[in-house]
Amino acid sequence: MKQINQLAPQDEFIGFFLLRELTVKQTNGNPPKDYFDIVLCDSTGQLSAKYWDVSPSDKETFFPMGLVKVQGMAHLYREKLQIKITKMRLAADSDGVSLTDFIRSAPIRPVDLVFAIKQAMNAIQDGEIRKVVAYCVQKVEEKLMHYPAAKTHHHAYFAGLAYHMTRMLEIGDFLCKQRPFLNPDLIRAGIILHDIAKPEEMTAELGIVSDYSLKGKLLGHIAMAANWITEAAIMENIDLDSPKIIALQHLVLSHHNLGEWGSPVQPQTAEAVALHQIDTLDAKLQMVEDALDTTPESEEWTPFIRGLENKPIYRMKLEP
Repeated sequence: MKQINQLAPQDEFIGFFLLRELTVKQTNGNPPKDYFDIVLCDSTGQLSAKYWDVSPSDKETFFPMGLVKVQGMAHLYREKLQIKITKMRLAADSDGVSLTDFIRSAPIRPVDLVFAIKQAMNAIQDGEIRKVVAYCVQKVEEKLMHYPAAKTHHHAYFAGLAYHMTRMLEIGDFLCKQRPFLNPDLIRAGIILHDIAKPEEMTAELGIVSDYSLKGKLLGHIAMAANWITEAAIMENIDLDSPKIIALQHLVLSHHNLGEWGSPVQPQTAEAVALHQIDTLDAKLQMVEDALDTTPESEEWTPFIRGLENKPIYRMKLEP
């Protein structure tokens, strides 16, 4: 059975997949006919798919996050690989497949990722900063075991947020050794706190975001994290005008760099500048890695990557 990243144009296949997204749409014909606009996924990636001429019973049978057995053919549509589904049924218990077999996840065990984050938190020398970080982490510690870092852009899979934080902490430790003027406590704290409210911003199951929460839509993770820092300071009897609290809030509020990217202020401390660059570096390299990993091996170019100025990445192969 071929996986998604192994499919090539004109491949006919039968296999099990997860219905990551499913929307009922209508053709432009007269009269219009209903069809399913689908995103199929497995542990190696996802592809757009179409299931034509759906029946009323189909619309009562198939829903997002369901496991299905599909017979179909891969083909190119507007230079992108797509699947035409010819037959589809729900997976049965007798098929011996599990939902967790079809979701993408971080390449490191979630328990190890969360352990690494807590190790970094406990390595913060300043007691007040460490208490603020610990207060915020405990709010979402259980969700860190499985939440993605984003809906689509980067680390958008099971435990992706914890993986993003852990990779950033590795980069941060290197930069602090290379640039001794950076404060390691603020770098570690900023990395852990910058996206700490993402689990409250998004509604996710098995690493797949279905929607943004009410607070996510009205406040966003940046504002929520800044509020949590204030809460922590009050709970720990730390002066709200303390330079430490202001520094932590500035790290969170500025890490997207520009107003159009969601930051109310731009980075104006050394650690804030570093945090933004660390975040950007890890996110963009992960976009490239994910695109290469999930693009069928037969394809030289990845799909266009929105987070990289909507450019594709070429799979460079050099002869030894």
